[in-house]
Parts: sequence; structure tokens; C-alpha cells
Amino acid sequence: MTATRSELDADYTLSRSDLAHFTEYGFVKLKNVLSPATIAAYEPEITGKVIELNTQHVPLAERDTYGKAFLQVMNLWQDSEQVLEFVSSPRLARLAAQLLGVQSVRLYHDQALYKEAGGGVTPWHADQYYWPFTTDRCVTVWIPLQDTPMEMGPLSFAAGSHVFEHGRDLPISDESERVLQQALREQDFPEVSEPYELGEVSYHLGWTFHHAPANTTPIPRRVMTIIYVDATMEIAPPLNSFQENDLASWLPGNQPGELISSPLNPILY
Repeated sequence: MTATRSELDADYTLSRSDLAHFTEYGFVKLKNVLSPATIAAYEPEITGKVIELNTQHVPLAERDTYGKAFLQVMNLWQDSEQVLEFVSSPRLARLAAQLLGVQSVRLYHDQALYKEAGGGVTPWHADQYYWPFTTDRCVTVWIPLQDTPMEMGPLSFAAGSHVFEHGRDLPISDESERVLQQALREQDFPEVSEPYELGEVSYHLGWTFHHAPANTTPIPRRVMTIIYVDATMEIAPPLNSFQENDLASWLPGNQPGELISSPLNPILY
């Protein structure tokens, strides 16, 4: 584990073209951020915690579109020292800070997104619909824990859509898929839909629209995500019930108008 821990601490060299791509398009995919050995060292613990902590027990066929999209388990780091090591990676956090152009980033929360065998599409959406933040300086790293071919449902991005304000009031739903599919096409935001190699990760801004195909393979699509925010992020008054829930769940003790400072939001870089 020592070698893999050292990789999680080491710097990753971000090229100027990578940074420019993120700034222009609102996302970037980066190869070889994590080695197969590092992923192999942490995947069993992450998957074990997903199985242990998952609360979705309704059969896949009986769920709504959101429920069919993935199993979603948050803040695994609170239940596992090994997951805490992974989520606290300075390598991953430093990349987030560089891409956001900020001095320091905090953890918002982690989130395992496991698309089961036969799991459905993840509709078009922007993550920041769910988050009570005053600025757009927030980013998600999407870390597949296996090679992720198109048949398994990798993330697809609408390139440049982080500047598009239409549809920001839509939660993940059949409606968001329908409305945004049409609006993004009409505005000529090209869809970038590609497989992920093992060790390849992506970073996307909170307002970058994205979706994912169904998983038509017999194997679950195992993905770990970590959400980072500018360490000086101010909390906005919640605009919907999801943001109210996030404020209570992931920012305990903090109030709108304050800087994020709860014990659940440590500075990672």
C-alpha cells in the first residue's frame, strides 16, 4: 500500500493544453492519473462499502429513471480509513485547485456512482443544481475503477455548456434528458462521448452539462467521485429542496452567507 499511497501524494503534471481545454469546455479527461496498482489497492474497499452502505433495495425494473441510473452512496470516507486515504489524495486535490484557478480546495463530499448491469441512462443535468454555492468554483473528479467502454455507460459532456444557463433549474429526470438534449443540440454544444481507460479520470465544473448511456454489459460500472470547492466558497441561500438537504447534510452547522467551514469539509490542498 505504501507505493500506492505515495502516488496519491505525488504531483501530476497538468499540461497547458489540458488547462486550456478545461477553461474553454468546462471539462477535461486526463490519462494515467492513477496506476492500475493504485486502483486495484482501493477498489475492493470502495466496492465493499458501496455494498454495505447502499440503501437502494427496490428491483431495478421497478425504479424510476433516476433510480435506474446508478447506485449512489455518499461520504464513504466517514466509514473507512482506507477510503479516507483515497479521498484525501493531494494529487487529485491539487489538480482540482489548478483547474479551478484557486489557491486551495476543500472537500464537499465524495460519491460512489455504481451503474448496475442493465442500469439505465443517466439523464442530462448539471451537478450544481444540487449545491448551494455562490460561485462556479466547484469541480467533480470522476474516477472509473475499471476500463469503461461505451457499452458500460461512461460520462458524456456537452463541451462548453458550463456557460449555458438554460436548464440549470432541472433535476436529473426524463424531462432534463428531453429538454437539454434538444437545447444543447440547438446551441451547438458538441457532445463528447468516449470510453475511459483504466487510470484515466475526468474533471468537470458544476455547471457543465453531462449525461451517460445505459450499462448494457453484465458487469457493474464502478465509479468513485470526489467533489471539490474553492476553500473560500461562500454558501448561497438554497434555491430548492435538494440544496436545503445538501446544506443540512454536507455543510452541518454552516449557514447561508458564511464560508464553508464544517468538519465534513476539510481543506485537501
